[in-house]
Amino acid sequence: SSDPRDRRTRHGALLESDDGRTTILVDTPPELRLQLLAARVDHLDAVWFTHAHADHTHGIDDLRVFSHDDAPALPAYADESCARFLAEKYDYIFNESYQPVGGPKVNLHLQTFRALEPVQVGSLAMLPLAFPHGDVQTFGFRAGDLGYVTDAKSIPEAARRALEGVRVLVLNALWFGHSHATHMNIEEAIATARELRAQRTFLTHLTHRVVHAAAGRRMPPEVQLAYDGLVVEI
Repeated sequence: SSDPRDRRTRHGALLESDDGRTTILVDTPPELRLQLLAARVDHLDAVWFTHAHADHTHGIDDLRVFSHDDAPALPAYADESCARFLAEKYDYIFNESYQPVGGPKVNLHLQTFRALEPVQVGSLAMLPLAFPHGDVQTFGFRAGDLGYVTDAKSIPEAARRALEGVRVLVLNALWFGHSHATHMNIEEAIATARELRAQRTFLTHLTHRVVHAAAGRRMPPEVQLAYDGLVVEI
């Protein structure tokens, strides 16, 4: 496709507070370095991992750019299962006794959260929300008027109640038509957005089967397709 909106990297997002004091990176996908450069990101206050799958974690080494002698450890938030995976998979990062030769290690401080227990991250109040994703749970969140849900097949009742009244909803959707065992398709995502009555919904985690311009014409007015580089103000 010649449309730049069809050039999709793996899932990542940047959440910035209104007061400019807090910037949170959501997930570290394999293309993280390219994403950080494109968005001109030179500072982070925390990282939020939604779950441990490769397309959401394998760019973690590119956080090394934020590690230098006078930089404090970057808080990395994850649920207990994801935190265990990260600590084992990336032992060279989270093993405090290991120091690499010739350069800095990725300086992260792993912290865990639980569903529906609020977490204060700088000036942002984050409410972790759990969603089914095959044999694992993913963790989106509510932050003020934003609801964020990636890699989910459905919205459990507890999360549904927590998302009531959100003005902006980010929701995963793969494609039209075909059902998937662990993700919503676009029709399911639209129905979910309507049930939650968000003012605006942005669909993310789209696959190569979705051509942005053509698919966009099939969206109801309150639902839009997200794309790499999209900026949404709430």
